[in-house]
Amino acid sequence: MIPFFRPLRAVAGVLLAVCVTLVIATSASAADRDRLRAFLTVTGFDVALESIKLSAEDAPRMLGLEAQDFGAAWTLMAGDVFDVKDMQADAMTILGQTLSDEALSHAADFYASDLGQRLVEAENASHMRDGDEKRGEGGELLAELQDTDPERIVILQRMMDAIGSDEQSLRAANELEIRFLMAAQQAGVIMLRVDEEGLRAAQAERADEVIESMRLSGMAGSAATYRDFSNEDLEAYTEALEHPLMQEVYELMNAVQYEIMANRFEEVADRLGRMSPGQEL
Repeated sequence: MIPFFRPLRAVAGVLLAVCVTLVIATSASAADRDRLRAFLTVTGFDVALESIKLSAEDAPRMLGLEAQDFGAAWTLMAGDVFDVKDMQADAMTILGQTLSDEALSHAADFYASDLGQRLVEAENASHMRDGDEKRGEGGELLAELQDTDPERIVILQRMMDAIGSDEQSLRAANELEIRFLMAAQQAGVIMLRVDEEGLRAAQAERADEVIESMRLSGMAGSAATYRDFSNEDLEAYTEALEHPLMQEVYELMNAVQYEIMANRFEEVADRLGRMSPGQEL
């Protein structure tokens, strides 16, 4: 499963469906749950969701704080909020209501193939790696590829484009930031000097710079993740990602992963409000 911080496609419409589903979802049958659990495993989406917990310490930093400022209470709180089984259960509930059987079967069949399983193994390992280390390795690989294998760079770019646009990825990241900051202010953790409109204006001012940074980071991460795959393998993977049914799958899984992460960050903001006095940011 390609990491969450890849572009999200048609995020707004999908997230509306996801939010509605969270309200009206009913319990799926045991057989359906088993099928969805197998889907999460074969595609690697279970590990992609697990990796959300690695972002936990990013939450305080977005507020100008550090996790260690809260001592042992932070560790206990983060472990509760980012509980892996709970996040995976939430994903199965949403996907069970939104993902078509045809798309589920199509994606599962691809990832169950030899190439698919090798890709999942590499992507699962990549999810759990230190981000700075991975980007550093990938940056060096990209520099080498500029001279030795420019075709591979084109394939990696096409692979990223198959998931969605940079602008949509930025929009999703910005929405997460806004939701978290507004929740933190409401919880009394911070006092913002600007309102939501001002935050969005600030985001717009640095949009081009952030998009370029995200693009380079994504390319570096992909170069490191898929370094042991041939160009032919990556070409086949890209073609698989471009299939309309796979597009449906990724559109939903990316939106689900974003929504789960945003919900957890809002929960973090609420709990931080009970642990720390407010401060100006």
